[in-house]
Amino acid sequence: MSKPEYPITTAIRLLREKKIEFVPHFYTYEEHGGTAVSAGALGIPEHEVVKTLVMQTDEKKPLIVLMHGDREVSTKQLARVLGVRRIDPCDEPTAQRHTGYQFGGTSPFGTRHSLPICVERTILELPRIFINGGKRGFLVEISPEDLRKAFDIRVVEVAVIPS
Repeated sequence: MSKPEYPITTAIRLLREKKIEFVPHFYTYEEHGGTAVSAGALGIPEHEVVKTLVMQTDEKKPLIVLMHGDREVSTKQLARVLGVRRIDPCDEPTAQRHTGYQFGGTSPFGTRHSLPICVERTILELPRIFINGGKRGFLVEISPEDLRKAFDIRVVEVAVIPS
């Protein structure tokens, strides 16, 4: 049996366990390059690249928000939807502690701790998405409906176009 041509991360193990089909994609990771770099390298719309954002409530309860690469999260709207006073992005060490992943390589699949997952509604309307496979420079292409196979997701509408 030949060795797979992609890294076997915790995320990949979870995708296999849930029998979720995926296509691996590699690109050259750039520090602070964001989804524009991965979309450009793969020749795909940035809207189809999904960011995995680790956030926390005012009570320090962590959660993951899945958002289009070309959109930002309205933390005020998300706090309203979740019924909390405020939501803030986690700093790098806190995010890594909750997920087990390095910044730039954070996947919602196979996190160290089970975290609530909020998904922007319009992500589920796309024919395909490209989401981090658990390593910098490594995305997996999946059907957005597979997010429902992997998680008990909460669908939200909190996207804003960056100014």
